[in-house]
Amino acid sequence: MEGNFHMDTDTATLCCYDLAALEHRLEDTADWWSIPEDELQEVNAGNCLFLNLGDDGLYEVQWRVQEAPLMSEQGMHFYFQAPSGNVYLGSADDVSGGELEPDELSQGIFLQLKPGNYACAVFKKDTQISVTLSPSVQGQNRLDDLIRI
Repeated sequence: MEGNFHMDTDTATLCCYDLAALEHRLEDTADWWSIPEDELQEVNAGNCLFLNLGDDGLYEVQWRVQEAPLMSEQGMHFYFQAPSGNVYLGSADDVSGGELEPDELSQGIFLQLKPGNYACAVFKKDTQISVTLSPSVQGQNRLDDLIRI
């Protein structure tokens, strides 16, 4: 399964997460993840990947879901959990919070994956972003700092 989409972001961030994994943030403020400690906590718990792009603007995102394990040359690897399999990949402008979740008007796509853990490889060149998802044993991260691609 693969495809591409364009997204316009005012938060300079792409996110990838299962909506069920961030249900506990629905009642939080809309910008809860702008607090670095909160963002890092959710990334390390495997609830959401916040992929900081460095700049606002329009990006083309090429995505692919593969069954084979990720290879090291496929970009930086991070991990997340998909308890329901309903995964949003798109602008973090639309991340769950403020009693809102991403929908069909959001700057991203919904992927229907098998529930489980996933590895996410990301590569960025200028305004082109490549994202590859693959099932993984690991579902959490051990990062000391926010993800910057």
